[in-house]
Amino acid sequence: MHCSADSWIPGPFDLNASKGSTVPTPRKVLAVAHHITAATRLADVLPLLESDRRVAVAYTAAPASIFTGGLEEFLRGLGGVVLPWRQATQLKFDLAIAASHGMLENLHAPVMTVAHGSGPGKLLHRREGLGPPASRPVTGLIRERLVVAGRVVPSSIAMAHERHQAMLERECPEALPVTFVAGDPCLDRLMVSLPYRDAYRRALGVEDGQQMIFLSSTWDTNSLLGQHPDLLLRVTAELPSDEYRIVAALHPHVWAWYGRRQVTSWYADCLRLGLRLLPPEEGWRAALVAADRIVGDHGSVTCYGAALGVPVLLGAFPEDSVAPGSHTARLGMMAARVDWDRSLRRQLDEAVHSFSADAYADFRRELSSRPGEAARLIRREMYRLMRLPDRQSPPRIVPVPLPRPITHDGIQAA
Repeated sequence: MHCSADSWIPGPFDLNASKGSTVPTPRKVLAVAHHITAATRLADVLPLLESDRRVAVAYTAAPASIFTGGLEEFLRGLGGVVLPWRQATQLKFDLAIAASHGMLENLHAPVMTVAHGSGPGKLLHRREGLGPPASRPVTGLIRERLVVAGRVVPSSIAMAHERHQAMLERECPEALPVTFVAGDPCLDRLMVSLPYRDAYRRALGVEDGQQMIFLSSTWDTNSLLGQHPDLLLRVTAELPSDEYRIVAALHPHVWAWYGRRQVTSWYADCLRLGLRLLPPEEGWRAALVAADRIVGDHGSVTCYGAALGVPVLLGAFPEDSVAPGSHTARLGMMAARVDWDRSLRRQLDEAVHSFSADAYADFRRELSSRPGEAARLIRREMYRLMRLPDRQSPPRIVPVPLPRPITHDGIQAA
């Protein structure tokens, strides 16, 4: 059911919730999604408490991003109660969880935030204007979003690594007391998914003897796709289809900005040539596990791939957009760059020599200092904020689902 901004949705979160109540739920939780990228990360975290019959979870879309295309449809597809933002800001909750920042100060709940990528590694895009340029903050650590009207907005900020705390101390020291190191739930799920590599490869159409080349682009004009709009066609046409399976993932912001129909129409010729294009909601993580090589940029997907030990080629890497001293900057120092005037096939063969096993392990430690612990640590903090005893059974880390790439007719494969 579609809900306008002025609708009021009855249910367990309404002021008259007792009228229709069957199962008593003493704690109410609000999941706040700013865009599909953040919503998919919330999907890693919310299962940690959704199965608790003491807790009821509602979803809402915060109108704080320009990349909200497809967000409400995604949230409704989860099957939960989706509240209009206006209603969400007029009710009290025991906990609000978000994977981005912006307008969270309007909520009546303790707010916990988690990162929606591999951690702070990029600088905020410099907006156009007539004033002189100034230094740019690190995305995810922007003081103006963490502190509003003299008050730190989050009650708790989950960070994957102590290095991220040190970066926050430089960017917004007022928020440091509410941080805790929790590890990376996405990386943990990727690691437990490694035994399913063969299943993921079959789902992506990788045949015996084929190499799977994963093309990954973040958004913006300095991304891989922004720098090389013909990338998907060029790689698909250049590499023999009997030897290579090409799989591509574009940042969800690309899909949100242009629309699913437009994106699939742009690359319909590539799909007919055998490209497997992944939808914005899911599939890229399974593709990382399945990949033999990655051609990427400074986005989180490329970083996660390197952490898994997949040889990386950087097809674009804007040095001035990368936060100095970050894991993304380190990736830029380690990985080989694509020379677009040379044969890509030869460079893919050479990419295996760019990293050693120890280098991959070191880079993985750059992303998380609590490997395998994120689910436990994040769940413990959520229950602390809700003032509810945590459950005794340890949380299960679930492998990522099988990918469902988009076929040449523009729909997802079953």
